[in-house]
Amino acid sequence: MKVVKKFISAVLVFALVLGLTACGSSSDGNSSGKDSKGDTSKTYPKIVYAYVSFNNIPEDTSEVEEAINKITREKIGAEVKLMPLSISEYSQQVSLALQGGDQIDVFHSLGDFNQSVASNQAYDLTGILDSSAPETKKLIGDTWLKATSKDNKIYGIPAYKPIALQPMFIYRSDIAQELGIDMTKVSSIYDLSEVFKTVKDKNPDMVPLIPVNTGDSGMTRCVSQVDYLTDNYLSPKGVLMNGDKTVIDYYSSDEFKKLCGLTRDWFNNGYILKDAATTTSTSTELMSAGNAFGYIASYSYPTKDTAVSLESQVGKKLGAVAIGEPYLDTTAINAITWMVSSTSKHPEEALKFLNLTFTDPDIVNLIIYGVEGTDYVKNEDGSVSYPEGKDASTVPYTAQLSCGIVGNQFIQYYMKGVDPESLKWEMEQNQKAQTSPAMGFTFDSANVKVEYTSVVNVINQYLPALSCGSVDPATELPKFTERLKEAGLDKIIKEKQKQLDAWFATAEK
Repeated sequence: MKVVKKFISAVLVFALVLGLTACGSSSDGNSSGKDSKGDTSKTYPKIVYAYVSFNNIPEDTSEVEEAINKITREKIGAEVKLMPLSISEYSQQVSLALQGGDQIDVFHSLGDFNQSVASNQAYDLTGILDSSAPETKKLIGDTWLKATSKDNKIYGIPAYKPIALQPMFIYRSDIAQELGIDMTKVSSIYDLSEVFKTVKDKNPDMVPLIPVNTGDSGMTRCVSQVDYLTDNYLSPKGVLMNGDKTVIDYYSSDEFKKLCGLTRDWFNNGYILKDAATTTSTSTELMSAGNAFGYIASYSYPTKDTAVSLESQVGKKLGAVAIGEPYLDTTAINAITWMVSSTSKHPEEALKFLNLTFTDPDIVNLIIYGVEGTDYVKNEDGSVSYPEGKDASTVPYTAQLSCGIVGNQFIQYYMKGVDPESLKWEMEQNQKAQTSPAMGFTFDSANVKVEYTSVVNVINQYLPALSCGSVDPATELPKFTERLKEAGLDKIIKEKQKQLDAWFATAEK
């Protein structure tokens, strides 16, 4: 994940993007530009496309935008303004922009699809999907669209990609080889303790484990068979576990308690980054610096392909080992859901552009890789690489690590060293992964909106430190669970169970 900038820089970049958007648009979201042939002046609707980038946030997107607009002016009669944002600020900044009246026409969820719908941020696509995105509707299919619907209304389109995410430990393979660590013996998160001990004993200056994002040690990804019931997976508020149909408090589960104890031991032994709960640097930035051994994240690709893809981002030899099994629930489908904003003045053009990101290889590869020859080059085998002497951190533009977020991943180019045959493996993973009994259920939080806000605030206060081991779970976990009760978690769980029981009664007929 290269690279989420430090907080101050990220805020400045976002302010710059908003400033350029405001300066480049009239009040009705139109812009003046030339047509695809460049021979006449014409006014086109301007579509602002917000997306998360795990790479460097580019200082200038105009060259990529112009390449996109040469296509969109002709195909959909609109122009596009790109708004790449870092993972640490994306959800909050998109929400603030929509609330504040700043123009965003197309955006996506990051595990918070339900919240976007409940907050009336998403446009009801039901009446315009057939006319503005018929190809995408056919591609995605009715089953997946049910996961992005509420009350029989379609509010979004899920990213089309492998969805069976498997928790993995990404590590410096050169260091593992140098220290004589046999990573083939690692198959669960608990196997990592001995690995971390070896790394720390033999290389005291190296940090064995870094967070994948601020306050996210990766431990919660390793709890098996959890259905988040369409909550944000980073802050679940009542879940199903182990195929059961009873909603429980995730944070009171034995699995969560055990993992909190594990990360506390890691922290006390110096195995985990001391400021993991608060650092604004992401895993790729820290790995690139050369002082980190590895991190835990979830991917839907074979371990070898995952490592190869990430190597090009950090400039280090990497390996990957699976430490859990994939599990499919509604959130797995709608975690990354593309929506047209309810405030868009051009919803049909916005949906038409969204349709292109699922059906037009030129469009989606411009968003992911940028401009050929400048940001990437094509190889004889059909793969792509960064230009000679360049990498992900030095090209003017790349969003390569967002390949599983933007549109249709199956029409994107693949990086040099990635086996295109792995697509078969990815599809098999989708088919063989264990599935939640509540697949297709979406929770309506309207009756507990106040409690949701209060509970999220408590989670944000306690979870990062517990996840990263920087506080003692013996004292802090009881405080956490008590504060959750005070904030209304029991009411949320009761409401979820009520809706789930009604859903099962209908679904099982």
